[in-house]
Amino acid sequence: MRLRVKPEKGFGKIEVEISDELWREVKGIGEKYNRSPEDVLKMILKGKFREPGGEYNSLREEIRTLEKKVWELEKKWAPLRYKAYGVSEDNKLLAIELASLMAENFQLKRFLKKKTKASSELRRLISYYIQ
Repeated sequence: MRLRVKPEKGFGKIEVEISDELWREVKGIGEKYNRSPEDVLKMILKGKFREPGGEYNSLREEIRTLEKKVWELEKKWAPLRYKAYGVSEDNKLLAIELASLMAENFQLKRFLKKKTKASSELRRLISYYIQ
């Protein structure tokens, strides 16, 4: 592949022949860092690239230790989340059963011609657990 380097001002230009293997590597680097192959070549020619410092490795180690801690916490939290889901489903079923028993009780009181009064507190709790 033929590469042309043009200056920003003036008429001079340089043409260089690049092997296909080298061009594929440049394209790969560009894709890896989300840059165009032209930008990668400019950075190479100008020397505006940098090597990762010693801080890079220590940060990578810190990330690994934090990931391990996260997974340990996830292992502890997952069973609790599952149990909480089971309890909330049980509460929902109990609230539905309580609502049906309250309705049955209300109908029996009406049948026996007794005084009936609606409990707004219980109805509020039932609606909370059903949702």
